[in-house]
Amino acid sequence: MSQAVRSPLPPTFFVANTMEIFERLAWYGFFALSSLYMTSPQNQGGLGFSDQERGLLQGMIPFFLYLFPVLTGALADRYGYRKMFLVAYAIMCPSYYLLGQVDSFTGFFIAFMGVAVGAACFKPVVTGTVARTTDDTNRGLGFGIFYMMVNIGGFLGPFVAGYVRAISWDWVFIMSAFWIGLNFIPALFFYKEPTDQNSQKGKPLKAVFNDIQEVLGNARFAILFFGTLIILMSYGAKWITGETTLIIYAAWFTGHLIWDRLASSNKGAPWYGQKISLGNKPFVIYLLILSGLWMVYQQIFITLPIYIRDFVDTTDLVLMLANYPDLQQFFAPVDTALLQSELARLAQEFSTGTLNAKQAYFELVHAKVMVPTVEIAQAFTAIGQTPALAAQYAQSWANDYRQVNPEYLIGLNFLSIVLMQLLISRFVERFQALPVLVGGTIILALGTAIGGFAHGAVMGGAMVLTSILVFSIGEMVASPKSQEYVASFAPNDKKAMFMGYYFVSSAIGFLLAGPLSGYLYSEVAKGAERPDLMWFIIGALGLLTAFGLIIFHKFGVTPQAQDEVNGELAQAN
Repeated sequence: MSQAVRSPLPPTFFVANTMEIFERLAWYGFFALSSLYMTSPQNQGGLGFSDQERGLLQGMIPFFLYLFPVLTGALADRYGYRKMFLVAYAIMCPSYYLLGQVDSFTGFFIAFMGVAVGAACFKPVVTGTVARTTDDTNRGLGFGIFYMMVNIGGFLGPFVAGYVRAISWDWVFIMSAFWIGLNFIPALFFYKEPTDQNSQKGKPLKAVFNDIQEVLGNARFAILFFGTLIILMSYGAKWITGETTLIIYAAWFTGHLIWDRLASSNKGAPWYGQKISLGNKPFVIYLLILSGLWMVYQQIFITLPIYIRDFVDTTDLVLMLANYPDLQQFFAPVDTALLQSELARLAQEFSTGTLNAKQAYFELVHAKVMVPTVEIAQAFTAIGQTPALAAQYAQSWANDYRQVNPEYLIGLNFLSIVLMQLLISRFVERFQALPVLVGGTIILALGTAIGGFAHGAVMGGAMVLTSILVFSIGEMVASPKSQEYVASFAPNDKKAMFMGYYFVSSAIGFLLAGPLSGYLYSEVAKGAERPDLMWFIIGALGLLTAFGLIIFHKFGVTPQAQDEVNGELAQAN
């Protein structure tokens, strides 16, 4: 039996992958540094947002980014991929630039939402191009190349952004806008439409909404679900108290229960007259459980950078680079002029009693030095008596207490995927999807928990790199299998549609991850002074997700569970 000859990949495939690299350079160049930017003081170029405000933005906006492709994908099929690419770039390019120009919560929210809308237009079109420019002989290779391009962009983006933020935070957003602007060139001059617009018009939006109802649930379910999440997010952002949250929830669910009792069972009734109805119940339950995986996964981008900045002493990594001054300056830069001005300002506040050494510590980490509080108190007392000493202390602390930029350490996640994903995928492909998915989720959870030990460790930098590496292995094991598991229980005639809605779990995970990060960082890491406990809690949520997947597989109404029941009955007979 002869093996089928692999079809060559067309030029449009490589054009789309090039645009993917630039888009990922823009996104991760911004997003990997977003926590640092939003929480940095305004006098250092940041926004000075609270952890709750940061968490709310990092949860809500990416949620819509992953939810909108359900609609933008349908629009691309109807009106053409090239047009949708150009629309995406026209929205993203100015939005990225505006992110660096606004300084209010509302302004940043609007600009960030612009990035999300543009990215939501881009995502289904680039993956659709890969799907349409490959066939059965080269599809595995094509998506493998695509996934590698995603991680190459993810690896390089934070490095470029980390370098230019030493100049100014503004340059981080200018570079993101620049990467998106470059994408106009391949889209206009090299990209060839992979669809025949004369013969294909795609699904009308009404059909898309019908699919949503069939797979996920009706409008009544959507209102209940999103309302519940909005209340939870409001509590996470500290807009409402815990007592008020319980009262609102009691009224919310009671109102829906009464509404449901008065509603009709007739599916032909107007949406407001229908009872709450799930689409495919096993699939919806699976998406909700899987959202726990993505909730934990996102912490590496939204919580780990500020945790490294505030609590992890990376001096061990700095010392490893001592014989390479240029590399040390690149990975652990310190602006001594900025540090000197901060020392003068903070010493004055310390002398007037408006600032203590602990508060000063959290101010100084923004200047990329991690100084013991005892030494801070002694230095501020000396500077208060002799202000000229600020320059001496700035130079001394820049040499002795400089820290590696967190975004460079996060880059290990992307680099490890580029180097190891193929080997790990080949190793786990021999096993069934569910055990591998559970195992990957457990490894990912352990990776986050290991991060908690980096606080106070002598080799803090090495420990956090170990955490990121273990986490990345878990991601490489779990992520592909989470999609394969959907394909294993989706109805045979609707597998493509179910795979299209798989990313709803990512959207929900983002929505939960942001408020969780804001709450834990504010109340546990800083409030209770237990940053290690914060990571243990996050790791425990990962283990809970793994346990939920096991229970779902055992008792969920899926083809696998039904086959097991039938097999047991056959053996009994």
